[in-house]
Amino acid sequence: MLDLLGLADLNELVAKTLPAAIRKTEPMDLAEGLAETDALAELAALAEQNQLALNFIGMGYYGSHTPAVIQRNLLENPGWYTAYTPYQAEISQGRLEMLLNFQQVVIDLTAMDLANASLLDEGTAAAEAMTMARRQQRSNASNVFFVDQDCHPQTLAVLRTRARFFGYEVVVGDAEAGIPDCFGALLQYPGSSGQVRDLSGQIDSIHAKGGFAVVASDLLALALLKPPGEMGADAVIGSSQRFGVPMGFGGPHAAFFAFRDAAKRSAPGRIIGRSIDARGRLALRMAMQTREQHIRREKATSNICTSQALLAVMAAAYAIYHGPEGIRRIASEVHAKAGRVAAALQQAGWKLRYEHWFDTLCVESGHKTASLEGAARKAGINLRVLPDALGISLDETHTEAQLEQLLALFGASLTSEVTEAFPATLQRQSAYLTHPIFNSHHSETEMLRYLRRMEHRDLALNQAMIPLGSCTMKLNATSEMLPITWPRFAQMHPFAPEEQTHGYQQLFRQLEQMLCACTGYDAMSLQPNAGSQGEYAGLLAIAEYHRSRGESQRDVCLIPESAHGTNPASAQMVNMKVVVVRCDEQGNVDLDDLQAKVQQYSANLAALMVTYPSTHGVFEEDIRRICDLVHEHGGQVYIDGANLNAMVGLAEPGRFGGDVSHLNLHKTFCIPHGGGGPGMGPIGVRSHLTPFLPRNPLSEGSSDTPLAVSSAMAGSAAILPISWMYIRMMGPQGLKLASEIAILNANYIARRLDAAFPVLYRGRSGLVAHECIIDIRPIKNGLGISEEDIAKRLMDYGFHAPTMSFPVPGTLMIEPTESESLAELDRFCDAMLKIRDEIARVESGEWPLDNNPLVRAPHSLADLTDAEWSRPYPRELAVCPLPGMSQDKYWPPVNRIDNVYGDRNLVCTCLPLSAYMESAE
Repeated sequence: MLDLLGLADLNELVAKTLPAAIRKTEPMDLAEGLAETDALAELAALAEQNQLALNFIGMGYYGSHTPAVIQRNLLENPGWYTAYTPYQAEISQGRLEMLLNFQQVVIDLTAMDLANASLLDEGTAAAEAMTMARRQQRSNASNVFFVDQDCHPQTLAVLRTRARFFGYEVVVGDAEAGIPDCFGALLQYPGSSGQVRDLSGQIDSIHAKGGFAVVASDLLALALLKPPGEMGADAVIGSSQRFGVPMGFGGPHAAFFAFRDAAKRSAPGRIIGRSIDARGRLALRMAMQTREQHIRREKATSNICTSQALLAVMAAAYAIYHGPEGIRRIASEVHAKAGRVAAALQQAGWKLRYEHWFDTLCVESGHKTASLEGAARKAGINLRVLPDALGISLDETHTEAQLEQLLALFGASLTSEVTEAFPATLQRQSAYLTHPIFNSHHSETEMLRYLRRMEHRDLALNQAMIPLGSCTMKLNATSEMLPITWPRFAQMHPFAPEEQTHGYQQLFRQLEQMLCACTGYDAMSLQPNAGSQGEYAGLLAIAEYHRSRGESQRDVCLIPESAHGTNPASAQMVNMKVVVVRCDEQGNVDLDDLQAKVQQYSANLAALMVTYPSTHGVFEEDIRRICDLVHEHGGQVYIDGANLNAMVGLAEPGRFGGDVSHLNLHKTFCIPHGGGGPGMGPIGVRSHLTPFLPRNPLSEGSSDTPLAVSSAMAGSAAILPISWMYIRMMGPQGLKLASEIAILNANYIARRLDAAFPVLYRGRSGLVAHECIIDIRPIKNGLGISEEDIAKRLMDYGFHAPTMSFPVPGTLMIEPTESESLAELDRFCDAMLKIRDEIARVESGEWPLDNNPLVRAPHSLADLTDAEWSRPYPRELAVCPLPGMSQDKYWPPVNRIDNVYGDRNLVCTCLPLSAYMESAE
C-alpha cells in the first residue's frame, strides 16, 4: 500500500498529510494496552463494585426480562448491531420492517394516528413535543408551556434546558387545579408518583385555550388503561424500556413519539413508511419529508439526526414474541402485584395517597419517611422518596419472595387479597396488536426464524465493509460488546443511591480521563446520548460562558458552508444566528471570508463550528490560524469531533485551538451504529467551560439554569463499557496506529480509483485524510448515470454505498476506516472499477441509457427467476458481476424503491398480510 503511494513508512504518510503545527510529539497519557482477557477481567472488577439492590424506584425505569431468543439473536448479534442507518433502503428491509413494527406497537397502544421510529429518551421526546407544539400553534399568543407537577423530574429538567433558549416559559402546576393559558401542556399518565386519572377534561381545557396536549405515558400500562389517544391527546411520548430492554443505568432505550395525522409534517426524527419497488412490490423506506428535521438547517426546531433503532427493534421483538395476550398478561401480573402489596399495606394500617394506580403505590409515610427509606437501604431495597411519602413501583421481574421482603419493612405480610386500582371508565376496551405479525411468532422456534429472516434482508459489517464517509463504520470487537449484558451494568437503575454505583462512577472517571488524553481537553461530560445532543450541549456551554461574563449579546455562530445540517440546527436551538463562511476551491475554509466575517460580527461573535479534518476529507493547513482569528474577536471554537478517527494519537483538538468538541463514541470509539442508534456524543471542554457542562437531571438548581440535555446523568451509560474496552485494549500505540492506518486506507483507495473517478479534494502533497470524495458529476452531466445509480449497483456487488451527495451534490464520499484488510479494500476497489467499465459500455452505446445494469440496479432474486430476460446485458452480469460471487451472494430483497411514490402515499403502519405471505414463500 505504501509502495503504491510512493511512501517509505507511516511516519512519512502522516508528515505529508497532517500539518506540522498541530502534530502531537509526545505519547498520550494512557496505560499500555491489555489483552482481551485481561481487559475484561479489569472491567469485571469494576462491575463488581456495583451493588444490585432490590429496586422499586420506578420514575420511568423498570426491571424487565429480555427474552433469551431476543438477547442472543438480536442484541448480541452483529448482523443487527453493526448495520448502518437505513438510508439505502433496498438493503435495509429487515430493519425497516422491525422499525415499522415498533411504530405499529406505539400506534396501537397509544391509539394515535402515527408514530416515529423512536427518539433518544423520554426527556428528549418531551422536549421535541414541546417544540412541535409551538410549531402547531403559531396563532397562539401564549409563550407558556405548562407541565403537570406529577411528571418525571428528569423530564422537567430536560424541558427547562430546551425551553430556555427557545424563549419558552415552563410553568409547573397541578393540572387538576386548572390549566393556564399556554401553547401546549405535558401531562403524565400514569403520573410519576403513580396516580391514574382520566385526562379527558384536562385535555379539553388545553384545547379550549388553543394549546397542544402532550401526554407522557407507559406502553405496558396502556395494555390495561384507556389510551391517551381516546382522551383527545395530540401527541403521546414515553419510553419503551420495559419492553424487554435492560435499565442500563439510564440507557440506551428507545423513546416513543406518537401524534395526530395533522402534525405529521412537523414530527421530529425518522418515520418508516411504505412504498413500492421497480416491480411494484411493497417495500419500506424512511419517509423523506419527515425522516430528519435537521435538514431544515438554521430553520430547524430540532437537530435530531438519529434514533435508538436497535432498542426500538428489541421493543418491537418483545411485542411480537409475547403478542397481545402476552403483553396483557404481563401488565395484569404487574398490576396484580401492586394490588397485593397495596392490600397488605392497608391491612397493616398504612394509607395510600391515591385511589387509582397501575404499578406504582404512593405510601403516606409522614415523619417516618427518612427512617423507613434508611432501613430499606440497609436491607438492600431501593424506594423512591417523595414529600412525606414513599413510592413503590412494581415490575415483571419482582418475585413473591421479594414482595415479602419489601412488606416486612412496613410490618406487613403478603396475602392473596388484591386492592382494586382503577374504575371501569379507565379500563381499556379497544383492541391492540391485532396485526398478524403480533400473532404469529410466540414460540422460540418461530421467533428465531423471524429474526433470522429480517437479519438476512439487511447488509451489515458482518458481511462486508460499509465505506461511508463521515460515518466511520469500523470494527465493533466482540470483547468490547460482551460487558453490555453483564447484570451489574445492565440491571442498574439510573437513580439508584450513589453508594451502590461505585463501579459505574469509577468507569465514568476512567473513561473521562481516557477521552481527555485522546483529545487534549481538560474535562468531559458523558451525558449527551447522541452526536446531536453533544453538539447541543457544547453550544449550551458556550452560550452560558458568554452569559456568565455579561456578554449575552454574543449570538452569532459562524459555520462553513460544507457543514453537516446538524451544525446550523444545533446553533439555532441555543438561539444563535447562523452566518455561513465560504469554502475555497480546495474545500478549505476561505480565510479571507472568515477574516471579513469575524471583523463584521466581532462584538456579537459567539462561536465558530468547524469539522476537523474537514468534511471534505483533508487536514486544513490553517486550522490554528482559523482558531486564533475567532479567539481574537472573543469567540469560542467548536471543533466537531465527527472525524476524530483520523486524529487520535496524532493531534489534539483541545491543544490546537478547540474550546469544545463532541466525540462520537459510535464512530471513533467503537460503539456500533445499531442500524441507526444507539450513539453517544460526550463533550470535551477546556477548563474555562467546565462549569457549564451538563449536570445530573435530578440535581438541585434554579429553574432558569440549564441542568440536563438527557434524562439520565450519564446518558446511555450501558454502552460506555464498549469505549472503555476499546481504549483499554488498544493503548496509546494502538490508538495512534489506528489513526495512521485509517489515513493509509483512504489514500490507498483514492489512488486506486483516481483514474476512474477523480478525487475532488486533496490536501498538501496530493493526499487525503481518512476519507475521500470522488466526483461523479462529469459522468452525471455528460451521460446521465448518477451517484445514486452507482450506489444501487454496488449492492449487486455486495457492498453498501458510500455517502451520497454530501457534502457536495453529485459525489460519493468513501471512508474505509482502519478495520478493513487489504483484501477487502481491493474487493471494493475492484467493484468500483468494474462499475466504471460498465459506465463506459453505456458511453460507447453498447447499452442504452435507460436499460443497463446501473439504472436497473439493484437486481433481486426475482430478476434471476424471470421467465423472460430481454435486457441487453447478461443475467449473470446483473446478479454476479465479479468472479466467485455466486458462492457467497448477498441478494437485495427488493429492486430499486420508488421514493416519490412513498412520499405521495405516506403509509407508516404494518404491511398487509399478503406481504408477509410472500416473504415466507
